[in-house]
Amino acid sequence: MDNDFGWEKNVRKVVPYTPGEQPRETDIIKLNTNENPYPPCKEVRELLDGFDTYKMRLYPDPDAGVLVSALADFYRVDKEQVFVGVGSDDVISMIFMTFFNSDKPILFPDITYSFYDVWAEVYRIPYKRIPLDDDFRINADDYICENGGIIFPNPNAPTGVLESVEMIESILKENKDSVVVIDEAYIDFGGKSCLELVDKYDNLLVVQTFSKSRSMAGMRIGFAIGSKKLIRYLNDVKFSINSYTMNPLTQICGAAAVKDADHFNECTKKIIDTREKAKKELSELGFDFPDSSSNFIFARHKTMPAAEIFQKLKDRKIFVRYWNKPRISEYLRITIGTDEQMERLYEALREIIAL
Repeated sequence: MDNDFGWEKNVRKVVPYTPGEQPRETDIIKLNTNENPYPPCKEVRELLDGFDTYKMRLYPDPDAGVLVSALADFYRVDKEQVFVGVGSDDVISMIFMTFFNSDKPILFPDITYSFYDVWAEVYRIPYKRIPLDDDFRINADDYICENGGIIFPNPNAPTGVLESVEMIESILKENKDSVVVIDEAYIDFGGKSCLELVDKYDNLLVVQTFSKSRSMAGMRIGFAIGSKKLIRYLNDVKFSINSYTMNPLTQICGAAAVKDADHFNECTKKIIDTREKAKKELSELGFDFPDSSSNFIFARHKTMPAAEIFQKLKDRKIFVRYWNKPRISEYLRITIGTDEQMERLYEALREIIAL
């Protein structure tokens, strides 16, 4: 039988993004997808318990006004400078679709969030991967060239390396005809945000998420802050595709999370403190790693292959992230969990390395 269907020649074929494994077992330690080990703030939990289900039969506010207002107040910008989406993945996808339409390639690092090249392939955007140096750092001079846009995370993923605002501004100064996107998914764990540059550069978009520091990965909330003109263009595209992307429960829970600064600060401090302890523990176990400013550590062992450690941890129901890719095949990305979870990780690593 002939399986060569004529319609397949018109299919947009891409290699999809591979997310971190989501095990179904409950008796595991999950340190592979950079989720927050602590619950969201008390008001979010109260809203979940008391939500009026009557509202679920109505369309949500397409402008997500309650959430946009909360974000604008928290970050001290105008509401017209805030764009929200269903997770930062949705926001960045919309950015690719809206702004990266040149015949020139967009630029991003060779070691970075592995969704960028997937979006570029889906939207048929030419792109170029710019190699990080041997210390996994960005060389600003590499981004002073003809391009159709620039995007990179800060801190970078999966390396955890933080670049300075000054370095990023040097890239902005040389690329005033391109939209520059700084993906700050992990900025709340010790980095300085580029938001202070938004009013200075009308081609800058700063993207953040509720998935990491605000413990709401399951609710899917992301946002971008930029000039009013950039945000207006983003909304034009969004409202041309689907106006009702964020449900009402997510909108009010997101607003509540933004307003509870005490809970936010407490959780991020816990993770930072645990991360700093983890650096010492992993070093003593024979690991080295670039200094992390995120909620994970990107580590390699000096003698034991990463793939072997990964599998032996998995056999013990401890999940970390491993990529069999050039330049990073000897590294494991280890999410920072609770102190108790990390102690169990160290204990397992001691057993594995001693074998």
